Amino acid sequence: MPMLAERMGRAKPSAIMLVADKAKKLKAAGRDIISFSIGVPNFLPGAHVYAAAHDALEHDSGQYGSNRGADALLDAFLKHLRQGGFDGYERKHLASGIGAKQVLFNVMYALLNEGDEILIPTPYWTSYVDIADILGAKITLLPCPAAQDYKLTPAQLDAAIKPATKVLLFNNPSNPTGMVYTPDEVKALADVLVKHPHLWVLSDDIYNRMIFDGLPYAHVVKARPELRDRVVLIDSISKSYGMPGWRVGMIAAPESVAQAMVTLNSNHITNLPEVVTAAATAAFDGPQDVTTSKCADFAHRRDEVVAALAAIPGVACPRPQGAFYAFPDISVAFGKKHGANAINNDVDFCNALLDAKGVACVPGSAFGEPRAIRISYTCKPAELTDGLKRLQQFFAELN
Repeated sequence: MPMLAERMGRAKPSAIMLVADKAKKLKAAGRDIISFSIGVPNFLPGAHVYAAAHDALEHDSGQYGSNRGADALLDAFLKHLRQGGFDGYERKHLASGIGAKQVLFNVMYALLNEGDEILIPTPYWTSYVDIADILGAKITLLPCPAAQDYKLTPAQLDAAIKPATKVLLFNNPSNPTGMVYTPDEVKALADVLVKHPHLWVLSDDIYNRMIFDGLPYAHVVKARPELRDRVVLIDSISKSYGMPGWRVGMIAAPESVAQAMVTLNSNHITNLPEVVTAAATAAFDGPQDVTTSKCADFAHRRDEVVAALAAIPGVACPRPQGAFYAFPDISVAFGKKHGANAINNDVDFCNALLDAKGVACVPGSAFGEPRAIRISYTCKPAELTDGLKRLQQFFAELN
């Protein structure tokens, strides 16, 4: 039988989806399951988004669209960028794709030759490493434990960058930790990056409108504008607008990178569908009240999660200030048992928690930090409260 390409031996299914699928199957079988696993915002966009989609259906051309993205979408994203504090970008600096994940894959494909080094602060979103593996990149992980609030330090970054290093992947606000870098922290990292002009920076900013506690949206390009020529800003409608299933991702980048994305699009996706384009345009360009309201709601939920975790002896959780995740260090449970189930690592912990209490979390090892678990707190408020109580009971029953 003919063989698959060698790169498929490096491809792995999403660890997050494996947990989510297991939880769904248990729920379908009649189990009372509360899922803290998958990172979906669990709200819907405003009525203006659906109105735009309906109008696009009624006036559908049935034709191919632009490989870069429709002008209306590009202009709406430029407005979105200006509202975030980014000036100076034009249509030629932009490109669209089927969600931020496909955009990220294309950008990494365009920038990384096989064997090129990419720096990835840890904990990381699972797909960063998965995509880099598929492309045959040399991955260097930069451990950022709970003791340093899961944040990359300037000294750590400076020491990691070598003459052959090609790319830094930077995520703020963070998935899986929910941590947000302050303007001073971002400025310090940007000062390091300026010293290394050979390095590309992929800035995953898809949670940029989910920031709490009055913190601003800090960015290396805003801190040091001279970095614009080698920073790729990645954004999406999935998280801030409650539209993960619509699959629209965007980049703002140097013209050469944006054009590379357009060329790659011309060889596979061709273009975004008209209806999806209209909905995404309305999301970026229209009223932002739903996003603002949900950000405030998630901040309240964060408070509930942090308080519940703080009441569990030995559990440490740096206070998240964005996105909708908490990432507690639960290693205090290692070496203990819940009933007959021995807990030696994060996977054991999550399996025992799901079996005993019906609460699904993602093991931290999926994100490169095996001492922790990820809690996504976007479920219904009553489920969140119940799930946190079950988690506390689980810890209280360890022996």
